[in-house]
Amino acid sequence: AGICVTNIPSYSTMAVAQHVFSLITFFTNHISAHNDSVQNGEWIKSPDFCYWEKPLSELYGKTLGILGYGNIGRQVAKIAEAFGMNVIVCPHRPSADIPNCVTQEKLWDQSDFITLHAPLTAETAGIINKSSIDKMKDGVYIINTARGGLVAEDDVRSALETGKIAGYGCDVLSSEPMKDSCPLYRAPNCVITPHIAWAPLETRERLIKIAFDNFESWIQGKPKNMIY
Repeated sequence: AGICVTNIPSYSTMAVAQHVFSLITFFTNHISAHNDSVQNGEWIKSPDFCYWEKPLSELYGKTLGILGYGNIGRQVAKIAEAFGMNVIVCPHRPSADIPNCVTQEKLWDQSDFITLHAPLTAETAGIINKSSIDKMKDGVYIINTARGGLVAEDDVRSALETGKIAGYGCDVLSSEPMKDSCPLYRAPNCVITPHIAWAPLETRERLIKIAFDNFESWIQGKPKNMIY
């Protein structure tokens, strides 16, 4: 019908990458659990200057596998490298300019942490399932800020219950808002945020600005960020 359709690219890249590491460090540093302990008076009662309720671990030297390597995946890789992590990548579309590129099989096998940044397609739907989980390291951590449908939620819950997956952190579910029948609801070692990775104030301001610029450019006869 000759209608110009535009999108708003890359507005949430920094925010989502930041959220990925908020979820990762939830599992490695246990800030929430230790703050709860302190606020409950346990440090006041402690005979020692420090204590820990759960094992703490460094990210340095650990391997982060990134499934999908668009703008967000690339930013996640930069942050991971700043932590001293080993980064391996399985891109949606392989390219010679992508460093440390591996197959899915190697990503499953080598990663201590796996973070999902692939689009949801017929090919990627349920890509995290019993078969792929069985190929992962015991005690792997999986982070999903992409799309809930990338994981088979029943299989993830089962792997959390056995400890095969040490932790699953997600900002997305297969059905949103969450239903009380969601397999991940109250699953062990599972942290869920309500689709907020994109939502910092700065990100929303950027989104509105790009939308305004798209419209202004179209009025001026020079449309940008066109899909059609």
